[in-house]
Amino acid sequence: MNWTDALAAYDRDLRARGSAERTRRAYGVDLGGFSEWAGEQGLDPGDVRHRDVRRYGAGLSNAGAAPATVARKLAAIRGLYGYLVRVEKVGSNPAELVSSPKRSEKLPTVLSTEQMRSLLERIPARTPLELRDRAMLELAYSCGLRCEEIVNLDEGALDFETEQLRVLGKGQKERLLPVGEPAQRALRRYLDKGRRALLADPREGALFLSKSGRRLSNSDVTRRLGLWTREAALAAGVSPHALRHSFATHLLEGGADLRTIQELLGHASISTTQVYTRVDAARLRDTYAASHPRA
Repeated sequence: MNWTDALAAYDRDLRARGSAERTRRAYGVDLGGFSEWAGEQGLDPGDVRHRDVRRYGAGLSNAGAAPATVARKLAAIRGLYGYLVRVEKVGSNPAELVSSPKRSEKLPTVLSTEQMRSLLERIPARTPLELRDRAMLELAYSCGLRCEEIVNLDEGALDFETEQLRVLGKGQKERLLPVGEPAQRALRRYLDKGRRALLADPREGALFLSKSGRRLSNSDVTRRLGLWTREAALAAGVSPHALRHSFATHLLEGGADLRTIQELLGHASISTTQVYTRVDAARLRDTYAASHPRA
């Protein structure tokens, strides 16, 4: 099997298992770089050994790649060879025992409850786009949604009777999420007055529409959040994912347990959710340092 066939087969497998297009594209870029390097070494997929993967990772680090970047590329190689082992094209996974470089402990951006209130309540409800943005960001914070999950919502996703939102997350995994009253009110206003005005084609099923009546993109959500972040005079760099981080951190501060937060966020592993315990501990240290007379 050559590299072209191996990468194409792996991409088909990822698609069949419900991986998002953006994830598949990122894997394609990372594996394309590795296959190009391996080809220059005269290596086909079946020729690659543990030492080759380790040498490739070391070369990336020596070239100045960040630890997170190297770790991501090694994970892509590990995933490819996991698939090739599964379909019996190779005998073992050469990336399995290659350790990823240690990443720096970078805590996620989190807005305070007051900052979140300021951000959301700063958005007026005069125009269809403002109604949309208020509903979209209220819902994102109320449910801790990923950006991809926001744009993929369809019109009937929220059941107002049960007060639950049906979300399709990573790997096409569905989850039902409770929705707070402010988000429900904002969404009702948008559906009654905003979406109808934006709708150009009755066949369009997306919940949140652009000004031309089409489904929003991830960049649309990021751009609109940036606009309202500036209006609320918050620090730059607030991404849609910061609303998700804030959702999880505020739940933890309010007494929710990690398992519940894991379910709400749709994390496959509790270890992913544990980053919020570090955020909470960091906040406690900052509060202590600022408040205690002998800190």
